[in-house]
Amino acid sequence: MAILKVNQLSLGYENQVVINNISFEVNNKDFVLVIGSNGVGKSTLIKGILGIIKPISGEISRDLNSKNIGYMPQETKVDKNFPASVMEIVLSGLINKMGRRPFYNKEDKDKAREALRILKIENLEKKIFSELSGGQRQKVLLARSLCATTNLLILDEPSNNLDQESKVDFYCTLKHLNEGHGITIIMITHDISRDRDAFIGNKVLELRSDGYFYGSTDEYMEELGYDS
Repeated sequence: MAILKVNQLSLGYENQVVINNISFEVNNKDFVLVIGSNGVGKSTLIKGILGIIKPISGEISRDLNSKNIGYMPQETKVDKNFPASVMEIVLSGLINKMGRRPFYNKEDKDKAREALRILKIENLEKKIFSELSGGQRQKVLLARSLCATTNLLILDEPSNNLDQESKVDFYCTLKHLNEGHGITIIMITHDISRDRDAFIGNKVLELRSDGYFYGSTDEYMEELGYDS
């Protein structure tokens, strides 16, 4: 079942087209890698899906409210002088769902702890976020995004600034969320090589200056002659 449909979509800024006339569907439990060179519109596409910018033409149909999409931006800055705990960071993922309620309740805290448990970082709950390693911080931010959704995660280059060991561990976590918990993932990444293991998703959307490719990972690799 499609939870996201993009039909003849064009996006841009001040009528300057960045993405021109693309169509694709994302089904429940898909893991879509969004790739392409700089300037082809990867982040622009994500802004369109999230409703931050409106289409120049075409349409985006979502089978869920944008407030129920977990979004992890490319960079999240936390002031090192602000001693936010891991729990406080993760709970902030629930703000859009709180409405007028000024304080977190027990249900909110239970949900945050469940996200930490799923990602196997419950031991970090009381740690200070800014004092964590890069890999630990990324998992905490992923837990925050997980609090916002049980359906769709959108990640903008989440492996940036991670060393290889942390990157592999983080990608294993994403595969677990997708395959073990049925969460649909759309992830922008530059971390693609000729190694089959780098293609951790089941689908690839490659934005190109002269068009785009959308299909299964195997189809993409076959088209470009990648090693199997």
